[in-house]
Amino acid sequence: MTDNHDRGLQFDLATLFGRRRALSLLGGAGLTLVACAPSTTTTGTGFTTTSAAAGAALETIPEETAGPYPGDGSNGPNALTQSGIVRSDIRSSFGSSTRTAEGVRLTIDLTVQKEDGTPFAGAAIYLWHCDMNGDYSMYSDRVKDENFLRGVQEADTSGRLKFVSVFPGAYSGRWPHVHFEVYPSLDEATKAGNKIITSQLALPETTCKEVYGTTGYTQSVRNMSRTSLQQDMVFRDGTDEQMASMSGDVTSGYTASLTFAVQG
Repeated sequence: MTDNHDRGLQFDLATLFGRRRALSLLGGAGLTLVACAPSTTTTGTGFTTTSAAAGAALETIPEETAGPYPGDGSNGPNALTQSGIVRSDIRSSFGSSTRTAEGVRLTIDLTVQKEDGTPFAGAAIYLWHCDMNGDYSMYSDRVKDENFLRGVQEADTSGRLKFVSVFPGAYSGRWPHVHFEVYPSLDEATKAGNKIITSQLALPETTCKEVYGTTGYTQSVRNMSRTSLQQDMVFRDGTDEQMASMSGDVTSGYTASLTFAVQG
């Protein structure tokens, strides 16, 4: 089994540093300004999350690495062109296997907007993340024959969509996170076509600690204690546009919500 996951790969660093160079060159010019004052919530690590009013213009969510296990055909297997990938509940595999990933229930509620604050109706999001053991389906040895915790959904007229999943584990070197790609339409997503952006959603420290105190997440407690948002290769420059707001509990499950903007 390979334990590198998202860290230390050349294409990961190229994406990350490319983003830094772009921000440096822009110097803040050309970024979309927030149209009205947002409310902020401080996380347990000192980072702040931003929640803008409905219809407000937002800064576009940062481009991030897809990591070595995207399953979009860019690095090995392609889940996007498989029958069954368009689904809201991504806890079970589809096709030749029906195995279900274990873990605390997590609903991921996303709202995607255009830069001017208007809903991006009809946009499609491909979302994936590791299981409670830190393994990625289709790649990691223990779950190589599975395709759970991967799925595509189309945004409604308000730009909203959601996935039902399980809370991902923490693996060595990375803060707990969820990967996603935004496509202009469902048709483009299911042919792994004209992708708009790849990014990641961060999960708050307090919620992670609550979840990792439950059965099955013992390894995540140790891994999370060895890293921080400030050290994470993706989130160390801030999480203003990427930190999910949370509700729920370990018994009934959690909901991670994020409203974000993309070019479109």
